[in-house]
Amino acid sequence: MSIKKVVLAYSGGLDTSAIVPWLKDNYNCEVIAFVANVGQGDEELAGVEQKAINSGASSCYIVDLREELVKEVIYPTLKTGAVYEGQYLLGTSMARPVIARAQVKLALELGADALCHGCTGKGNDQVRFEGAFAALAPQLTVIAPWREWLFNSRQSLLNYLAEKNVPTTASATKIYSRDANLWHISHEGGELEDPWCEPSEQVWMWTKSPEQAPDKAAYVELSFDKGELVSINNQAIAPVAAIELLNELGSEHGVGRIDIVENRLVGMKSRGCYETPGGTILMAALKGLEALVYDRSSLKYREEVGLEFAQLVYDGRWFTPLKDALLAAATSLAEQLTGDVVIKLYKGNVTVAKRRSLNSLYSEAFATFEGDEVYNQKDAAGFIRLYSLSSRIRALHQQQKG
Repeated sequence: MSIKKVVLAYSGGLDTSAIVPWLKDNYNCEVIAFVANVGQGDEELAGVEQKAINSGASSCYIVDLREELVKEVIYPTLKTGAVYEGQYLLGTSMARPVIARAQVKLALELGADALCHGCTGKGNDQVRFEGAFAALAPQLTVIAPWREWLFNSRQSLLNYLAEKNVPTTASATKIYSRDANLWHISHEGGELEDPWCEPSEQVWMWTKSPEQAPDKAAYVELSFDKGELVSINNQAIAPVAAIELLNELGSEHGVGRIDIVENRLVGMKSRGCYETPGGTILMAALKGLEALVYDRSSLKYREEVGLEFAQLVYDGRWFTPLKDALLAAATSLAEQLTGDVVIKLYKGNVTVAKRRSLNSLYSEAFATFEGDEVYNQKDAAGFIRLYSLSSRIRALHQQQKG
């Protein structure tokens, strides 16, 4: 099949800078660069359009996806309580659906016949992008250069760019591989490739170390309506601005660092460090509110949904009926998730200090150890007898056999 026009997910880094001329050499096609602004920062976006043109792209489109990322992916995912393998708040994973969808949209608008990404053949992102492409535009051809070309090192890519007279600021030495968006920043490579090696301070970019964080705790009040953050310290705030503010607060107090060895979808293990300061605060606050308003069965079910949803997001299955079903369940439960939570930030720790909700199931009258008239302790005897009935019957049978 002849490829005439390709839309490339472009970052301006070494890999995608080399992909542009490589596509033109090997497919003899027009290359259109697509840059997703998911909150990676002004430094990452500075001059990216000119870089793409200098690499040989016919044009470059920069699309602001920050609000979509928060409103359509982050906030809904928070309602499910999704955490991958007990620690990872899915920062990279959550950004991929909105990026892939915008890339497909641009390709269809421009009449392109192919999509291209710079994901390696060892990682999860190739599955996430191509799974989304398949769900949204199966008629488009997908090109994955890392599974085709013969380059095998940074130096080989630098040599290729020099041969093509493509300017680059990249160097042969790159200690860490990083991915940043509004929600988090990830770090891989360098000393992290040895799980026996503690991360050095040069790994971390957003957060202070707990040792260097302020000696005085900070308190922040978060208000939620049906599971979505609506105000911070009694000031209404838009979704993107809310994440940015919580990132600042959390980073100052050393909040949100994790160091994990995770199971990748492709079967291998990888070690990475993640910084998710604002997300760590939000998750703690929501769990504090859940403790007030969800009954035991509802909380158990939400936890089951969260486990399944974390796997779904990590595996790149956002555009599936299962996502819709799980999200509908979590959203239904979150109808009661309205209230206020005060979070204490201190030396890397996030603690729920206060919580309140009009939907609270906590009753001081029932929970008190003081005298009360609403709970007759004698009623517990009948409850325990029925609750332990199967154990009682089993024991009686064993006694008869003995």
